[in-house]
Amino acid sequence: MQQPHESPPPPPASARVLVVDDDPTVSEVVAGYLDRAGYVVDRADDGPTALTRAAAHWPDLVVLDLMLPGMDGLEVCRRMRGHGPVPVIMLTARGDEDDRILGLEVGADDYVTKPFSPRELVLRVESVLRRSRPATGARVLGAAGLFLDPGARRATKDGNELALTLREFDLLAFFLRHPGRAFGREDLMHEVWGWEFGDLSTVTVHVRRLRGKVEDDPARPRLIRTVWGVGYRFEPGPDREPGPDREGE
Repeated sequence: MQQPHESPPPPPASARVLVVDDDPTVSEVVAGYLDRAGYVVDRADDGPTALTRAAAHWPDLVVLDLMLPGMDGLEVCRRMRGHGPVPVIMLTARGDEDDRILGLEVGADDYVTKPFSPRELVLRVESVLRRSRPATGARVLGAAGLFLDPGARRATKDGNELALTLREFDLLAFFLRHPGRAFGREDLMHEVWGWEFGDLSTVTVHVRRLRGKVEDDPARPRLIRTVWGVGYRFEPGPDREPGPDREGE
């Protein structure tokens, strides 16, 4: 499992984490570690219960198993996101790359593969929550009709609010801070995710999702350009002609 490259501060006392897993042993161990780390922890063993618990006490983050009875984790994630933004860490079986990509496609901010170390999961929770907190004193960023306010965690395009996940917001902020510069997927994973190593398809999926929200034509992107053999470049110039960019490279 990938580890954050920096040690985060302790969580605020009010941070609430909802743990959703139908395996009582996994749920109990994860909840115990999070409780000792200072979080308020709610637990659910299926999708409907998770939605009920979230409605009663909206969590600051959800640790969500992909394989749940009845309503799977993908549907739970979709429904929660329909009610409001919340960071989601998806739990998946080791080696199920398609499932991990599906989790990222529906908006999961992070994932860990089973079996995992509970201590490392706590570090991942702390890292995601730290990045989700508003940045105090950060300047508003803008280019090509896009405006992003890190302090308010709010982004707009041509005056219309963008519904961005935590990672999409951070990725867009990074691109806006570095216009015209090409970054490899390894660079983006380090700078945006805080990981020293990991599955690079995570970056590919998030770029594709972000293009779907900021590009006029995501199939022919003008803003987030593929740099062949390198990675991606944010190009805000309005006079640029789109190239035949395709995902997966």
